[in-house]
Amino acid sequence: MTASTTAPAVRTVRCPACGGPSRYAADNPWRPFCSERCKNLDFGAWASEDYRVATQPSVDDEDGGESSGPASSSGDKPISH
Repeated sequence: MTASTTAPAVRTVRCPACGGPSRYAADNPWRPFCSERCKNLDFGAWASEDYRVATQPSVDDEDGGESSGPASSSGDKPISH
């Protein structure tokens, strides 16, 4: 008896950049994008901070938003990591 191997079905998804169809398969090096152009447009938007991940303000942000630089060596502000 011969074993029948079927390739997994290739999904077509919507490209996050242009909205066009995109092959979501291992042979698409830009997945989930449809092309290198769309991938680079999305990367550029992240790099220019058009997209941002929402976060809660940290304790350091509550001092007026302006950073005075690193803590002084006199021990005024502890350095936290």
